[in-house]
Amino acid sequence: MAQFLFEADLHGLLKLDTPIPNAPPARWQRKAKESGPGPSPVGVSPMKPANRSHSSSKTPSKTPGKSGSKIQNTPTKAGGDRYIPNRSTLQMEMANFLLTKENDPAEESPTKKEQQKAWAVNLNGFDVEEAKILRLSGKPQNAPEGYQNNLKVLYSQKMTPGSSRKNSRYIPSMPDRILDAPEIRNDYYLNLIDWSSQNFLAVALDNSVYLWNHASGEIIQLLQMEHPDVYISSVSWIKEGNYLAVGTSSAEVQLWDIQQQKRLRNMTSHCARVGTLSWNSYILSSGARTGHIHHHDVRVAEHHVATLAGHTQEVCGLKWSLDGRYLASGGNDNLVNVWPCTQGGGGDFAPVQTFTQHQGAVKAVAWCPWQMNVLATGGGTSDRHIRIWNVCSGACLSTVDAHSQVCSILWSTNYKEFVSGHGFAQNQLVLWKYPTMTKVAELQGHTARILNLTMSPDGTTVASAAADETLRLWRCFEMDPIKKKEKEKANSAKSSIIHQSIR
Repeated sequence: MAQFLFEADLHGLLKLDTPIPNAPPARWQRKAKESGPGPSPVGVSPMKPANRSHSSSKTPSKTPGKSGSKIQNTPTKAGGDRYIPNRSTLQMEMANFLLTKENDPAEESPTKKEQQKAWAVNLNGFDVEEAKILRLSGKPQNAPEGYQNNLKVLYSQKMTPGSSRKNSRYIPSMPDRILDAPEIRNDYYLNLIDWSSQNFLAVALDNSVYLWNHASGEIIQLLQMEHPDVYISSVSWIKEGNYLAVGTSSAEVQLWDIQQQKRLRNMTSHCARVGTLSWNSYILSSGARTGHIHHHDVRVAEHHVATLAGHTQEVCGLKWSLDGRYLASGGNDNLVNVWPCTQGGGGDFAPVQTFTQHQGAVKAVAWCPWQMNVLATGGGTSDRHIRIWNVCSGACLSTVDAHSQVCSILWSTNYKEFVSGHGFAQNQLVLWKYPTMTKVAELQGHTARILNLTMSPDGTTVASAAADETLRLWRCFEMDPIKKKEKEKANSAKSSIIHQSIR
């Protein structure tokens, strides 16, 4: 019997679903007792979920075993799992302001920008906002004035020498044409060639004068002196190109009509050879070996209207300015005189300027075509210098050593340059840039000294006569086709304005 009771007790202990007698109450039972009076959920198993509603359920605020009096209740309304703050009207306006300001670009006060710029300049030496180190296109910005980069900037705005393009034009080094000039007199003091506005080149060969038509190539013998001992010492065209003045070794000045090829008059007033001539409208000025200059009015019978006495030796250079205000004369006495076109108060002509800086005979005299008061002069073998003068102030603007005898000077009408002809030792033509006085080119080919230079009416070709009895034509002032068209349009517009004013 006792054995059966022991087995019954053991079987009861092994049953897990029956309540254990004298065991401590479960946690849910303790919670039910602490929450207050109510029906005891004895029949509810702790391992099975109970059918409790949210309204009657209460969650503990703390873990079991820890004392606490605060209990948090769950929301009782639908959708109570979200936290909805209390929004007042002031908070809504503030939120709207903040959202609007967030979308606008940030505005900084000028003082803050100035502070940042000052800091950048002090720290880096330049403003960071303005300095762009890497650029996809465009030129690099220039550094501020007075700024020195200690790091030696490795780039430059200028092109490299290999890729740089020269702006200088092409100047042929060989003459365009070579003409024979037999028996041309090798005399430094004579002026034996001149080019007319009608494109005729006059050349004095001993006792004869020949005309060469540049357009057709035709050659005409205009005159030959009757006496074999008399030779031609100078020639000069009038501006219109229809009359040619001829000076002779017998102290005569002749005037010839080209169209009719006959002599119009013979003017005698000098007592020695006439080595140079120059026109100013209807006034023909002639310089003689005696050092005197005569003015001839070719319209009247009494042609000799004035005498200029300013040289003690032969006058070998004579040129009127383009505006007709001044006459420049150079002589074998190393002097350069600048004469006015009108007489002085006493009725005599006196030079307004006299330049004595040359140390040799001055044959090369030429007026600048775009600065009427600028005169270029060149000295002979003892001087070999080219000087530029301002005849109004009497100042010498620049001087260059040509290293050889200067025989002639011509200003270009197409470029701001002039060309000079030289004697021993190179016998070359030299193109000079004005006012820098730098050499543009040297044209060599003559085997003896150059005697005279003259320019074509279009200003593109220079003719040189030399003691090697040749004439050489150099196309050294050829114009760019685009610039040539622009110049022709400007000249045509100018001429149309003149015709309208005359009408």
